[in-house]
Amino acid sequence: MSKRTRAKHKLDRRMGENIWGRPNSPVNKRSYGPGQHGQRRKGKMSDFGLQLRAKQKLKGYYGDVTEKQFKATYKDASRMKGDTGMNLIGLLERRLDMIVYRAKFAPTIFAARQLVSHGHIKVNGVKCNVASRRCDVGDEISLGEKAKEMALVIEAQSLPEREIPDYVAVDGNDKVSFTRVPSLDEVPYPVQMEPNLVVEFYSR
Repeated sequence: MSKRTRAKHKLDRRMGENIWGRPNSPVNKRSYGPGQHGQRRKGKMSDFGLQLRAKQKLKGYYGDVTEKQFKATYKDASRMKGDTGMNLIGLLERRLDMIVYRAKFAPTIFAARQLVSHGHIKVNGVKCNVASRRCDVGDEISLGEKAKEMALVIEAQSLPEREIPDYVAVDGNDKVSFTRVPSLDEVPYPVQMEPNLVVEFYSR
């Protein structure tokens, strides 16, 4: 499992957007970038800069997955039939840690990844500690017995700023089913994501 070592909120400030829609994001108070040069006026961004920014934002939103893992996901998406950008979003939404996050079993994507890696999540009744596992339509994702009593899980389930999307069907407080692979417009991003620019970045 890869561990995120950089400050999570720096990505928010670098992008100037509240990427995860959290009320405690510093970008709500300081919309400029971090560091002593953060308030400098920015010039027009190049096409490459826009593509890189779109890639960093999407990669960061999904828990800042490693570049190697993200690029491998893009390559899988490009080999599939249909629009590569839509395929990329579909593959990212099928990650186990993301479904745990969507189900509101964890308050953040980083907490969701930790919940999985510590063995607190079951897929179809079998414990799974691989956060990047791709779930299939119809898979059941449930909390382990210890996780049901964890303060982190109870806090996440009461969060008002997030709703569980339609493609994650709720079955009580401790179980959900992944019902379908969503399209881009169905994914509840707090900010605009541009997978088409990510495709342009990798296809240069």
